Amino acid sequence: MLKSKRFNTAATIILTVLVIITLLPLALIVISSFTKESALIRNGYSFWPQEWSLDAYYYMIKQGAVILRSYGVSVFVTAVGTAASVILTTMLAYPMSRKSFKYHNALSFFVFFTMLFNGGIVPSYIMWTKIFHIKDTIFALLIPNYLVTAFNVILVKNYYANNIPDSLIEAAEIDGATEMTIFRKIMLPLAVPTVATISLFTGLCYWNDWTNGLYYVSNEKLYSIQMLLMKIMNNIQALRSNSTAALLGTGSVDLPGTAIRMAMAVIGILPILLVYPFIQKYLVRGVVVGAVKG
Repeated sequence: MLKSKRFNTAATIILTVLVIITLLPLALIVISSFTKESALIRNGYSFWPQEWSLDAYYYMIKQGAVILRSYGVSVFVTAVGTAASVILTTMLAYPMSRKSFKYHNALSFFVFFTMLFNGGIVPSYIMWTKIFHIKDTIFALLIPNYLVTAFNVILVKNYYANNIPDSLIEAAEIDGATEMTIFRKIMLPLAVPTVATISLFTGLCYWNDWTNGLYYVSNEKLYSIQMLLMKIMNNIQALRSNSTAALLGTGSVDLPGTAIRMAMAVIGILPILLVYPFIQKYLVRGVVVGAVKG
């Protein structure tokens, strides 16, 4: 009992230290976003800045309408893309996990093959723009790269195989259940941890994505928040180098190039911080069990 208490105490102390170490960079980002640009350039990053400033957020507020529109695009793409990805992933993993399905090994091979080889950026760009014509459409942010990934499919397939007994499926078949009924009423309800896990992974990919926008979108109305923030950063660098900050109506306020990076990071990560606590309890179980080979 004494050894157990000592172990728990030591583990708590160690984990607390690790949590603090993990949170320090995030705290530094937030503090830096409220630091005056000249102080950042002169003294570097600090947890106790000599001069505080709201210039970075002042500039972001002046771009508020555009940022809100891009936020809407990112929220829509993340929500729709994640939902579609979860549906397609769980449906594809289902026949792969069924040993009674004649081609489950062949299907598993084709899915795994895509983890090792791909056509590359240029062939993908030609395919999506010349054949599927998704350039400058919302589908350019939804379909390429993230809609179905082999890692997620295999994760769900292994979870099905390791945690849902064949006897349960056989009993449902004896009762006259169709494959769709088995999938909808047995497989999905029992796979909540892994579904939550792939939802988090996919949602993070969609939210943080800027490459699809860079390759396939030139219409500013379709810019996601990540793409917009990158464009704003590039514009600030160009304006600073050409001494034309007055064009943005910032007056005597020096454009906070360094501080605004930190403000952008805060804006970009905030929704994830709000959603993660609701999914975290499923994350470990879904990854550990789903990653075990069945």
